[in-house]
Order: sequence, then structure tokens, then C-alpha cells
Amino acid sequence: MRRTLFGRPLRGVAFDVAVSGVVAFVGLASAVAQPGGWAAGVGVGMAVALLFRRTHPSAVTVVVAALALVQVIAGWGPLAFDVAVLIALYSVVKYGRRLRDGVLAGAVAAVGVLLAAAQTPGVIMWWVTALWYALVTGAVWLVALNVRTRRLYVLSLEERAATLEREREAESRAAVAEERTRIARELHDVVAHSMAVMIVQADGARFMLDRDPEQARTAVKVVADTGRSALEEMRRLVGVLRDAGPTGAGVVAADPEHRRLALAELPDLLARFRDAGLRIRDTATGQPPALPPGLELTVYRVVQEALTNALKHAGVGAAVDVTLAYTAEAVVVRVVDDGRGRPVVSPAPSGGHGLLGMRERVAVYDGSLIAGAQPTGGWQVEVRLPLPSEPQRR
Repeated sequence: MRRTLFGRPLRGVAFDVAVSGVVAFVGLASAVAQPGGWAAGVGVGMAVALLFRRTHPSAVTVVVAALALVQVIAGWGPLAFDVAVLIALYSVVKYGRRLRDGVLAGAVAAVGVLLAAAQTPGVIMWWVTALWYALVTGAVWLVALNVRTRRLYVLSLEERAATLEREREAESRAAVAEERTRIARELHDVVAHSMAVMIVQADGARFMLDRDPEQARTAVKVVADTGRSALEEMRRLVGVLRDAGPTGAGVVAADPEHRRLALAELPDLLARFRDAGLRIRDTATGQPPALPPGLELTVYRVVQEALTNALKHAGVGAAVDVTLAYTAEAVVVRVVDDGRGRPVVSPAPSGGHGLLGMRERVAVYDGSLIAGAQPTGGWQVEVRLPLPSEPQRR
């Protein structure tokens, strides 16, 4: 558990107090060499200022420099507590918000070096003393600059790591939203199709129960078969969404490209709609190529959605032409109804997502969708899906 004091780490506070205590002790000891106690006061003042060297480095440097100037004016010469000047210089370079403050402090320290050398008693020439003070001061400044650079580099790495973490979270949220959209689209395709067929057949069975029991039984059978098919698709979808483990024997792949409906199941789909009352004529032209599973699913869902809309809006007995045209560049799906079926007594409410979901599926493969009413009546849906290049086909 990390302990803090005044919002700062306890270790840092203890270190600063120790440094200030040493400077204060040296300042009090200087009273012996300078009678009157003024030197001790300057030393203690520097020590107190150093307590705030991390949080207010520029202000501390100004205070220490002002006290050092008082010392120079008094003519006391360099004393032991003047190490506070080096500590303040180190602090402003390392902790200052702008390096400009550290450069300015270095310039002031250079002037102080000349003044201190001039007041230093000794037998050697003053410029030798000035050179020594300059070397020590320059070394402290360069060490502080190196530490500052490393500290800023670590802070930049931490900020970069935090940015990457935020980006990962954003990507995760986007992936979740995309997955929810995919689930909603799959559920709509499964449920809307099956419910539309079941509602139409149930209404037909209710009205034909007394007039034609045999036809009513057929309609009820279609309802039951459609319900079983929908339940099987729902189980398949839930199985894909539930398992996030690796693929293997007896394990459903989490990749949605696995266990998807293929074009080979289109005849069964058309048969269910014929049983529901649509008069479907299907035509295929060209040689069907090997398509990726996702593209096959898109073709299947487009046909399913178009026939579902034809059953709901054109009604039972409507004539529907389903055409699949295969070329070297694209797959073209065209579903056209004449709009002349028997109106549904109680049509299933539309969720308003059929064409939207179809358009989203087509857009994934850079395809085009044309949907609208025909001048002679009825509705048409035409989808063109470009084929992937050869290296992408499986």
C-alpha cells in the first residue's frame, strides 16, 4: 500500500525533509564563523525553501538565488550551506515545467560562480577557483538535464501505454457493437422469415379449417416444419455465439464463417416458400463458382429476405421469379414478384430492418442493391455481388 503525505509519496517527503534538515544544520553552524547570526538566518531560509523544491522548483530557485545574493552583498564569501544553490539548480532543471527556466537558472548560476570565486580567499588565482566552481555547477546542471530527459521519456511511455489502452478499449467497444449488429441481423433473418411464414399459414389454416380440413392440415404442417427449421437455425446461431474456444472435434467454431448456410440449401428454402403459398420459378445461369462461406450466406439471406417480403406484402399465391446469374466477375441475384397474391388477413408487423440488413450485408462485399416497385405492379430486388480475386477464394 503506497503511503502519501500532502498528496506526495511519503518517501519523497522524508528525503526532502532530510535534505532541508542538513542544510539548516549547516546554516546554524555557520553562525560560529559569522557572528551576529545573519548567516544562520540565510542558511535556514534556504533550507525551508528547499522543502518545496519538487512542487514549486522555479519559485524555490528564485528564493535561494535572492538569499545567495544577500550573502554576496554581505561579503561573507562561499559557505557550506551554499550547497542549497546547487540543489535548487538541480531541482529547477529536473522538475521545472519548461526547460527555459532551467537555462535561465544556469545563466544566473554562472554569474554567481564568478562572484563566489571573487570572494573566495586563497592563495591560488581567482580564475582557477572560478573554473572549479563552474565545473561543479555545470556537472550538476547536466546531470539534472539527463535525469529530466529520462523522466520525460518515461512519462511519454506511460502516456503512450495509456493511449494504447484507451484505443484497445475503443476497439473492444467497436467490436462489441459490430458483433451486436451481426447478431441482430442474423436474428432478424431467422425470426422474421420463419414468423412471416408461420403467421400466413396459421391464418390460412384458421379460415380453411371448416371448408377444407386437408388443406388446413397441410398449412399446420408447414407451420410446424418452419418452426423446427427456425429452432434449428437459432440453436446453430446461439452455439456459434456461445463458444469462444478453439475449434476442434465436437466444438462449434466461434468464427461465424463456420456452419453457415450454403447455396446448396437454397432448394430447401424455395420449397418452404412454395409450401407457404408462393408460386416460385427459379432460374440459374452460368457456372456457379466456389464462393467464400460469407458470400454464400449473403446470397442465401438476400433470397430469404426477398421471398419473406414477397410473402408478407404480395400475399399467398403471388408469382415470384428468382434468378441467380453467375459470371466471371460477379453473382447477380434478382427476385421479382407480381404483387397479385391473396392479401394476408393479419400481416406480421415489419421491424423495418429487412432492407437495411440486406443493404449492410451487400455493402460488406462492395456489392450493389436495387429494390423498388415495378411499373406493372409488384416488387423487385436485384443484388450484384462482385467475386473476390482468385487468391482470396477458398
